[in-house]
Amino acid sequence: MITNDLIGSIAGTLTTIAFLPQVLKTYRSRSAKDISLVMFLLFSLGVFLWLLYGLSLQSMPIVVSNGITLVLSLSILAMKFWFGRKAKGT
Repeated sequence: MITNDLIGSIAGTLTTIAFLPQVLKTYRSRSAKDISLVMFLLFSLGVFLWLLYGLSLQSMPIVVSNGITLVLSLSILAMKFWFGRKAKGT
């Protein structure tokens, strides 16, 4: 029988891995001009709140997947600011 933690772990793994192609593409292209700043700010805040929720429930699948997703999302935001700043400087 599949447990709730197993379902949560699989779901968290899939939704977290979904961000890797965007992180890699943004890093390799050195451009984040097509990334929506507002969307990623709101998304990052939502993921942070999910992380807090997971911590309050002591649910490892929620904590781990949202912790990693938050790092990936914040890295995209950092590249958005960094690459945008560099592009304006050239």
